[in-house]
Amino acid sequence: MTQPEHRPAGSHTGEPLLSVAAVARRLGVAPATLRTWDRRYGLGPSGHTVGRHRKYGPRDVARLELMQRALLRGASSAEAARFALDSGSSITHGEAPAAPAGGRGLKMPGASRLARGLGRAALAMDSIAVQGMLADSLASDGVIATWNEVVRPVLTAVSARWELSGAGVEVEHLLNECVLASFVRATPLVTLGRNHRPVLLACMPEERHNLPLYPLAAELARRGIVVRQLGAALPVDALAAAVRRTAPSAVVLWAQLPGYADPGVLTALPRTRQQVRVFVGGPGWRRGVVPSPAERVADLGDAAAAVEAAVT
Repeated sequence: MTQPEHRPAGSHTGEPLLSVAAVARRLGVAPATLRTWDRRYGLGPSGHTVGRHRKYGPRDVARLELMQRALLRGASSAEAARFALDSGSSITHGEAPAAPAGGRGLKMPGASRLARGLGRAALAMDSIAVQGMLADSLASDGVIATWNEVVRPVLTAVSARWELSGAGVEVEHLLNECVLASFVRATPLVTLGRNHRPVLLACMPEERHNLPLYPLAAELARRGIVVRQLGAALPVDALAAAVRRTAPSAVVLWAQLPGYADPGVLTALPRTRQQVRVFVGGPGWRRGVVPSPAERVADLGDAAAAVEAAVT
């Protein structure tokens, strides 16, 4: 017969106990983050259940919410944990202590719970949690949705925070590295592609914001399309050489900033025996004229669909 769950002292019998996964969903963090907080700071379940995994009671969840609030205000993980643990009596009496401030939090109005959780993990410099949440989102929602609904809001908020305060360069660097690694891991190796000739992905000369090319490569690979990544700030002569050497079926050129969206690069592409479809993407191309026969794509989803239709 199943043993009843024993609730920790002070918990309300009418309140259900929650598993690690349930609390993680509620807070918008990875389960691995909760286990880390338990191991490092003692912010785990305060009681135990007979014959089952430990579960979180209402006071346990309230402490985690206090830690989360402190992290959102910019406190370090250790500071936030001390605040949550020291606020136990206030939780018991139903008070809401003020969280310590260690800097400005991220402003993400309308963002999903997962995006907000990713932002908190990035601010806390918790790369394990960041990559765990990205892996979960990629597995459940796919590449394009993860980029549009989870990654982009956080990148935008981190950038805005830096522009306003001058702080957080280290957060942006950590987040970029975690995002890059996550999308690389999500990119399958395609040996026999649906396209007979490869697709080249590159940034415009001097354009160093190449992060969006990684989710695009991952999405195309998941659709069975062979790609060649040429990276950031590809010189014009190197782009021309790559086109001549690989005879690609399509080329995607990314410009994040308008100053790098040079139509002259497109007209300078070498002619090949077989037709090469040329696509341009990124915010830098939203204004100005794109010379024919190049085609503008609105976003990564549009780019993946356009390339797939062109080469298969």
